Amino acid sequence: MPEANVSNLKDTIPIVHAPHSPLTDYYSDEASRRGWISRMFDSTAADYDRIEALLSFGSGSWYRGQALLRAGLQPGMRVADIGMGTGLVSAQAAHIVGDPALVTGVDPSPGMLRNARVPAGVTIVEGRAESIPFPDNTFDFLSMGYALRHISDLSLAFTELRRVLKPGGRLCILEITCPEKGLRKWMLKTYLRNIVPTLAAITTRNRDTSVLWRYYWDSIEACATPASVVSTLSESGFTAVHRHLENGIFSEYRAQRPA
Repeated sequence: MPEANVSNLKDTIPIVHAPHSPLTDYYSDEASRRGWISRMFDSTAADYDRIEALLSFGSGSWYRGQALLRAGLQPGMRVADIGMGTGLVSAQAAHIVGDPALVTGVDPSPGMLRNARVPAGVTIVEGRAESIPFPDNTFDFLSMGYALRHISDLSLAFTELRRVLKPGGRLCILEITCPEKGLRKWMLKTYLRNIVPTLAAITTRNRDTSVLWRYYWDSIEACATPASVVSTLSESGFTAVHRHLENGIFSEYRAQRPA
């Protein structure tokens, strides 16, 4: 599908702080959101890869690798994967750059980091997108796989991403976007909010796993619009900002720090 360069909309679309309003079925307000999300990811980390494989029919790793290549990841680049989770994007990045020692995974969840499955040599660091624990101008390429909806302040996080990128460095953010068409949205909602949580309840003994994957859809449905994400990236100092859409639901936000 052709890429949509909508960075010229930044003057008409407001920047985004919280990626969505509080989802009160899960936590009471924005102040309690961070604690709830941290607890859920720590609690469900051991089951995450198994349920993700069900969600993507086993194609998730392949897709992540292809998305990184489309965004310009090349051998020899130094990469940070922000919000690495269990390392699905980090593992693909290590394969592409050719040396796992060039890849660093950053995540706020100790449980996810303990359950990360990455090639030997990948550095794993606890940290948040809003305060990345590295100096300015450190990385050639930054990735973020399906973590945008869990950030407390997108504008702050995007400013941090720009800070740790070297001049000319590239950014790739992967996210699932709620379809605009009624039937496609209904099908995806039924699958993600009902079928996947039911499978999670059957295949694991952890009730939190089922809750997390139901929340997964609700946060997708409530998330800021793609145009708002693009506008916020542009306002944070990135250039060449655009969104590439795969299969009508997989958004790949790409941007570059000015050289």
